[in-house]
Amino acid sequence: MSRRVNEEILQRTFEENQNEFESAKFQKVLKRFQALRQKLKSAGETKLTYLDDLPEDSSQERVREYNEWKELLKPFVEAGDTWLSAPWLITEFYVYRLLMQALGYWDKDSAGYQYDPFAKQKRAGLTSSAASAEPMLTRIPSLPPTKEGIELAAAFALWGNKMDLSLWPADAANQNIDVFTEILEKAAENLLHDDSDALGDYCDKLRSKGGGNVDIVVDNAGFELVTDLALGQHLVESGIAKCVTFQLKSHPTFVSDALEKDLVETVAYYASLDADAYPNAKKAGQVWKEFLADGRWKCNEDNFWVQPFAMWDMTEPLRTDMKERCDLAFIKGDANYRRLLGDRMWEFTTPFSDVVGAYFPCPVCALRTLKAELGCGMDAEQVERAKSLDDQWLVNGRFGVVQFDKGADK
Repeated sequence: MSRRVNEEILQRTFEENQNEFESAKFQKVLKRFQALRQKLKSAGETKLTYLDDLPEDSSQERVREYNEWKELLKPFVEAGDTWLSAPWLITEFYVYRLLMQALGYWDKDSAGYQYDPFAKQKRAGLTSSAASAEPMLTRIPSLPPTKEGIELAAAFALWGNKMDLSLWPADAANQNIDVFTEILEKAAENLLHDDSDALGDYCDKLRSKGGGNVDIVVDNAGFELVTDLALGQHLVESGIAKCVTFQLKSHPTFVSDALEKDLVETVAYYASLDADAYPNAKKAGQVWKEFLADGRWKCNEDNFWVQPFAMWDMTEPLRTDMKERCDLAFIKGDANYRRLLGDRMWEFTTPFSDVVGAYFPCPVCALRTLKAELGCGMDAEQVERAKSLDDQWLVNGRFGVVQFDKGADK
């Protein structure tokens, strides 16, 4: 915590915002920011404390969010836990919430009001993404409106530019299914569990009903967000979704995590690209812009996505909304996956349906590359194969899972 968060992440944050932070306007913000960093310097001795009290005129949303954090922190504050003895997931999320407090992120009188200290990093990720995205976005419009099409779109969302496109035919739109099956088999080589077939069958049913409401729980901005947008494009164009809702963070967190403004900026950036250099990325951006304008795509920011609750403790009104409205939710990102598992150590072979399907409020598909030492629903023989191939198989993103279940109301 002291080294990685304070000396690396927060130090870099200071350096990238130094001109603003050292200006007279940001004087109070800088003082609070430095106080937070001081706490983290002695993380092993510094006990966790609650957020500062809210002003009396705070909105209902802010009061609710404050009380949710109080509920999250209470066991560890009362136990006298320090930044190092409390669970990693709690402190990791909380440090970013305290950064928002230091900024005065919701205080209209603060220089840090609605200020994103990670905007420069995210902008750099966006401007460098087009070259990697162009080959993928060349192919998304040619995906067939079949189960193979959604399986490929999900593979792109999972693997991004790790996908082997050498097998892709020049005239993909007029090719038979065997060609796509071969590409899928190649994409599945490092999957430790693959529910793509069940996902495809379920999406076929949504398509046959005229399309459903599909959510994508977004993780990072930059190229990864572009893969999410590509998935959202296929969901609409193939008839699986009549509406795609992107679930996004409600404040800057984990440096690269995406807010609604990041998604809107990404769409605008791609729509304005040079047509000679990035013709298909530009076309995609124009399609996305149209989807946002006509309501086939929607954005929803919620505090739940920046809090360390286990997903079985999903807060209201989000839980009821997903239960009643959502026909399928794609979950992206390692922190989100940890929350699906309650940040608990399960046997690697414990079925995903027993862990996540037993409680999730709607049908759910987790697209995860392994970057933390926990998991579930993996095939025993594939786990052993991964262990034999790579000592770092759990954490380096080489291996992944596509896990699907119809949820608690199945």
